[in-house]
Parts: sequence; C-alpha cells; structure tokens
Amino acid sequence: MSYSRFTRLRHRLRILNTDYNRLIHRSMNLVRFGTSLLNILAFIASVGFVVAVVILGGFRHSAGEVNAIHQWLRVIQGIFIVNVLYGLVFRFHHTVHESRLFKWIIDIAVLVTALPWMYPRPGHPWIPILDTILYSNIFLYSALGAYTALTICVNVIKCIGRRTNPSLLLSGSFLIFIIIGSFLLMLPESTYVAISYPDALFVSTSAVCITGLTPVDVSLTFTPLGIGILLVLMQIGALGVMTFTSFFALFFSGGGSIYNQLLLKDMFYSKSMNVLIPTLLYILGFTITIELAGAVAVYFSIAGTIGSTLREEIVFSLFHSVSAFCNAGFSVLPNGMSNPLLLYGNISIYWITTVLIIAGAIGFPILVNFKDAIVTSIKRIWHRLHHHREEIRTVHQYSMNTKVVLVTFFTLFIVGAALFWLLERHNSLEGMTTVEQITQSAFNSAVPRSAGFSSVNPAGFLNVTIVVILVLMWIGGASQSTAGGIKVNTFATILLNLRAIITGRSKVSTFRRNISVFSIRRANAVVTLSILAYIFYSVALMILEPELSARSLLFEASSALFTVGSSLGITSQLGASSEILLCTAMFLGRVGLISLLVGLAGRHHDTEASYPSGNIIIN
Repeated sequence: MSYSRFTRLRHRLRILNTDYNRLIHRSMNLVRFGTSLLNILAFIASVGFVVAVVILGGFRHSAGEVNAIHQWLRVIQGIFIVNVLYGLVFRFHHTVHESRLFKWIIDIAVLVTALPWMYPRPGHPWIPILDTILYSNIFLYSALGAYTALTICVNVIKCIGRRTNPSLLLSGSFLIFIIIGSFLLMLPESTYVAISYPDALFVSTSAVCITGLTPVDVSLTFTPLGIGILLVLMQIGALGVMTFTSFFALFFSGGGSIYNQLLLKDMFYSKSMNVLIPTLLYILGFTITIELAGAVAVYFSIAGTIGSTLREEIVFSLFHSVSAFCNAGFSVLPNGMSNPLLLYGNISIYWITTVLIIAGAIGFPILVNFKDAIVTSIKRIWHRLHHHREEIRTVHQYSMNTKVVLVTFFTLFIVGAALFWLLERHNSLEGMTTVEQITQSAFNSAVPRSAGFSSVNPAGFLNVTIVVILVLMWIGGASQSTAGGIKVNTFATILLNLRAIITGRSKVSTFRRNISVFSIRRANAVVTLSILAYIFYSVALMILEPELSARSLLFEASSALFTVGSSLGITSQLGASSEILLCTAMFLGRVGLISLLVGLAGRHHDTEASYPSGNIIIN
C-alpha cells in the first residue's frame, strides 16, 4: 500500500515538473516575444527621434508646434525607458552578459531621464549643478540621442549577421546617407537662400563621396546648421558608415555574431578578431587627434588675418582641418584656398593643409602598420632596458603593402611638385617669391590626389599641366584611405607587372616578396574599368553640355569620377541632367566600381572541368 502511494506521489511530481517546465518554456517564449516587440518599437522610436530633431532644428515653429514635438519626444523617451527596464527585469542575466560599461552608462542615463516624472524639480535643490543638468533638455536629448545611435548601429550590425553582401551593404549605406543629406541640406534653417533638389543632391553626394565639387558657393549658401551637416557628411563619407556603426555596436554594446566579426575583420583589414575593436578605436582616435591638431594649427596660421570674428575663425579652422584630412575640398571661406588673404598672407596654412591631405590619403592600413611598428619598437626597448628575453621577434615590421605605398606615394608627390614648378613658374606662379612658388607647387601636387582645393585658378594652367594633373587625379591616394583614384597600390602593381613582363620574369616581386596573382588581376581590372568609365562619363558630358569646352568637361569628368573636386569653373554652369550624371560618377568613384560590380554579380565558383590552355597574340 505504501509502495503504491509512493508511486502515485512520484507520478504527480513528474506531472508537476512537466507542467513547470512547460510553463517556463512558454514564459521564455513570451519573454523573447516581448523583447523582439520592444526592440522593434525602440528602433522605430529611434528613427522617430531623428525625425523629431530634424523637424525641430530645421524648420521655424510656433510655440504650439514646439510643444507637440516635445510631447512626441516624451513618448519616445517612455519607449526607451520601458525597453531598458524590461531587459533588466526579465532578461537580467543576458543583459549583464552582453552589455559593456558604456552600454550600462547609456541605459542608466535613459532611466535617470524619468526623474522629472517622479520628482518635480525642487525649489531649493541640494546640489544646484546636478539639479540643472538632470532637469535640463540638453541632458534629456543627449541621453535619448546616445540610445538612438546605439539602437540604430546595433540593428545595422544585425543586418550584417543576415549574410548581406558586404559590397552592396557598403554601397547602400553611402546611398542612404547621400539621400538623407540631400534633404537635410534643403531644410529652411540650413540655407540662407533656398536651393533646388538637384543642387542639394549634388552637394550631398560630393560631401559623402568626399569629392568637393559644388554648383553653389558654400560660404554664401549654407547657414551654420548647413555647414555642420556638411561637416558630418564629410566625416561619415571619409571613414565610412560601417566604421562608425561597427564601433558603436561592438564597443558600446559588445557581442555580435562570429560571422559579423569575421566580415568586419576582413572589411577593415584587421589581423584578427581580437584586435578588431582596438583597430577601430585606433582609426577613430587617430582621425580625431589629427583633425583637432590640424584645426589648432590652422587657427594659429590664420588668426587675425582673414577679417573674421573669433567664432568664425574657429569654425573655419575646424571645418578646414576636417575637409583637408578627409580629402573633401570644401571651404567656408569665399573663393576657398585661392582667397587673396590666404594666398598673399601667411603661407603656412598651405603646408598644414598639405600635411593633412597626405595624412588622410596615405591609408588607414599604413597608419595601423605604423602603430604596430612603434608599439613593437617600444616593447623591444623595454625588454632591453630590463634585460628581459624577447618572446616574439618580428622580422618585418613594415608590410610589403606599406613599403610599396610609401615609395610610390612620395615619389609621385615629389615628381608632381617638380613638374608643376617647372611648367607653371612663368605662368600661374609668375610674380611669387621662390618660397611661395615651392609652397604652391607642393600644395598643387598634393591636391590632385583627391583633395580638390584650389589656390591658383586651374583654368589658367597650361595644357601640359592639365595633363599632369589628370594623371595625378587618375592615380589618387592609397587604398583604404580618404583619397580617390585607382589608388597608388594599383598603379604600383601594374608598373611592377610591366617590369616583370619586360624583363622576362615569371613572377612579379618587390621588396623580396612576390605579389599574388589575385592582386595583379584585380589591379588590371581596376585600371580597365577606370578607363572605360572615364570615357563613358566624358562622352556623356560632352553630349549633355555641347556649348562647354571639351578641356573643361574632360577635367570635370575626371574630378568627379576620381573624387578629386577640382574644377575649371564650369560646375555651376551644368544642367540638372549633368549634375545627376556626375552624382553617379562621384558615387561610383567612392564605393569602387569593381566592388559594386562584384556585389551585384555575386560569387561564381570555377567549373570542375579543366580546359586546355591557349595563347592570344599580343604584340
């Protein structure tokens, strides 16, 4: 009898355990559903926050409209708070495991914004400064803005996790920001005078693709808000949308699938996943440091010389530094770098700009290699001073890519400066001192590599000088940099391949390293596509603008396709069709025509069949 009771009790316990497990399973499913639903709402609210801020800052409003927007922001704030609390209450272990320190800071800041809801602002606060911060709209918008940026970036990284084609993802991200930028530049508060959409689209494309061509005068057209939008578009276009989104998503929230991290590792040419975040952090840190240092240098070079207020000089210095490092070529000064106050004033600004242009055009892989070499050297010195045995000995601190880029880049820079001085010293440089001529020669040798600034009017250059500049435009800067063109890596590869063919060598080598067949094939493809694309855009422009000179149109097509930004003065004379055509040229020049074609065509594996070899007569 007792045995049967024990059996029934055990059976009941099994049933209760089964019911409990079923309840937990259903509860987990319900929690996951709630998490997914709130994440979707948070993303929609993030987009809504961006729209609300744009409407609030870009248009003139009545008091009632401003109050309605603030109510909209309160709803968004409530969604963010509920999402944070839900994660802490129902997914505490997952939240603790996945979130990094800065994610916690942002979440806590969002929760703190609810303080005015629970406790009205005291009449006599204990800590006045803290009271002013916590109950201010600045703190509210900053917290909501940080949460918005993090939410959007995390969702972008999730798109990568869906095995989206990386080439199309990069191209699409640039296209999205071009369209967004075009509408932002048309906001009433962004311009002093209204501009047409083709002009706004052209300027936005030029900024995101860091070209510098513009049909309007930036200094006379855009307000401080418009200048700020241009600055952000240039910075995003130079570093790439994926750099920012990857950094925010991985550094602030952590995680990401293994596929995400592998894809990003290849995208940023990181050695391993372990150094992916440090590499992103180094790129952003280096960029900000150089741009701030450049802004300080520019300020001291122009302080009190351009007839502007202190605020205007600071804005010019920061904008000019970012524009130079990003190789964008925009300027907020009338006539840009050809302004007489600069041209016949303190010429040090041209050397500062040249250094910033080179720093941006040299390529982030080179800068990362420099950093690794410096760190390795410091470690070696440390070991020697402390008589420690070195665990790792690096035979080659500088990669073959770094050596090839540095030699080719600075050879072209020196040759370009020398040719410009020889050709233009009795033309556009006539009347300048020797120091000024050398300065302008160096500056105008760096500018065609993708910067787009103009110190002396290119329309007055000799035809042979124009040809030299067109060649420099075509070559551009280094790969994975802010510069355009086919890149010096490509140019060096085809020259080395040519040398190997002429000397009868079976392999292409340099610096005691063989260049892979894949790199050679890709270099040949890039050169071929660049020539075909340049022919297409040149012919199309001549058809659309038959009244303009062929010399100017050829220069304009090259400037747009290779994202340089220099012009012979015809950009403002182009029709809407020509502007749209050049927008496509700038876009293709920035994302890379071959990368876009690979993304559209997809990967096709070789067939298993092995065909006999044959020769094509080439002589």
